[in-house]
Amino acid sequence: MFQLEHPWWLLVLPLPLLAWWLLPPYGERTRAIRVPFFDELARATGQTPARGAVVLRGNWLRRILAPLCWVLVVFALAGPQWLEPPVERTESARDLLLALDLSGSMATQDFVDAQGRRTDRLTAVKGVVGDFIQRRGTDRIGLIVFGTHAFPQTSLTLDHAAVRELLDELRVSMAGPQTAIGDAIGMAVKMTGHSKQRDRVLILLTDGNDTASRLPPEKAAAIAREHHIVIHTIGIGDPHATGEDRVDLDALRHIAQVTGGHSYRGENREQLAGIYALLDRMTPGKVKHSIYRPKVKLYYYPLGAALLLMVAYHLLMLGLRAPLARRREAPAAATDASAG
Repeated sequence: MFQLEHPWWLLVLPLPLLAWWLLPPYGERTRAIRVPFFDELARATGQTPARGAVVLRGNWLRRILAPLCWVLVVFALAGPQWLEPPVERTESARDLLLALDLSGSMATQDFVDAQGRRTDRLTAVKGVVGDFIQRRGTDRIGLIVFGTHAFPQTSLTLDHAAVRELLDELRVSMAGPQTAIGDAIGMAVKMTGHSKQRDRVLILLTDGNDTASRLPPEKAAAIAREHHIVIHTIGIGDPHATGEDRVDLDALRHIAQVTGGHSYRGENREQLAGIYALLDRMTPGKVKHSIYRPKVKLYYYPLGAALLLMVAYHLLMLGLRAPLARRREAPAAATDASAG
């Protein structure tokens, strides 16, 4: 579609015509030769002296090109442009972080896979989380792993295939044998620190209690709330175990409540899959659509046409003046020759 970016410039189109009508003609005084016997000469010829002026003679080509060039220049100032078809861009409106516990207790084989075989907790979790990631097509997803230390396995990205590949590479105790829940929450705050999304969700899964964090989980949860991060917690360990293997469901419930999230308990693979399916329904995908229409500026076409017309006119006038000058010089030369 064609349009003018600054159409109000067209209001100046009649400006030369108004100036021609309303302003007095341009006058310029020039020196002249004084003739002492001017009065006698006027009486002898029967002429009556009067104020006079020299009016420059124009030509039909200039009368056509001058208005045309003015119209082209004003049209260029109006900003002609061509609008391309709209381009729709889809952006994620949510940051979704998945924090997975890789402490030594995740090697416990108390889960059963789809074929009925016993498997360790981490393998079962990776299968369920992988299916969950596949369903979250519009979210920016980041993966945090924690044990004795917490670190980002993937930054926030829409490349979910890469997230799933890095999820498959996770191994028990690769982040240390202990559990640092508070540090994992702190890592989520750090990863979303420069994000422009107001909707931020952290799903934290662990099978133990915090034994290694430098930042207490309660303090980390309060900081996460200040940064608008909602934390959903999932506990899959044994709450009746002792030491490192005991999952602290009360602490996980408190973390979720402080940030406005929910806390769940998963005892087997089916329950775990049901929890992630519930979270998938609770946090539906959010997408921002922005429409951009590419603009092609066209002002240089009328501006270039006006410039070419003016240059061509002046070159034409120079070409016509040279023969006229030679014609004037020819009689003068003939008179000089005859006089000689």
